[in-house]
Amino acid sequence: MLSDDPETALTRLREAALALPEAEERPSHGQPTFFVADRQFAQFRHDHHGDGRTVVCVRTSGTDEQAALIEADPDRYSRPAYLGPAGWVALSLAGDVDWPQVDDRVAISWELAAPRGLLEASGR
Repeated sequence: MLSDDPETALTRLREAALALPEAEERPSHGQPTFFVADRQFAQFRHDHHGDGRTVVCVRTSGTDEQAALIEADPDRYSRPAYLGPAGWVALSLAGDVDWPQVDDRVAISWELAAPRGLLEASGR
């Protein structure tokens, strides 16, 4: 699905993120951000500090996974400002977006942020 409209991308991302158990959206640093148990698991960014990109920032298991994702697909993944040092990646939401991949990365990020009890209760 081609997505060069940031509002369309945000709407699609919002659907995926808010479908996860106990997920909520609120702004953080002026960006639409998704939380579970007060922990961020995804942040939408459009033209963040004038970078011209539309991305979702998500957690990884750490800097090794972050580096592997970026190395394997540098057109799709990058190291986001501010969140990058903590191992997060930015996943492009422009052009030919692989939405099942985005959904999967958002769900993995949710799992990395969610408390153990919620993971067990949701069957994850």
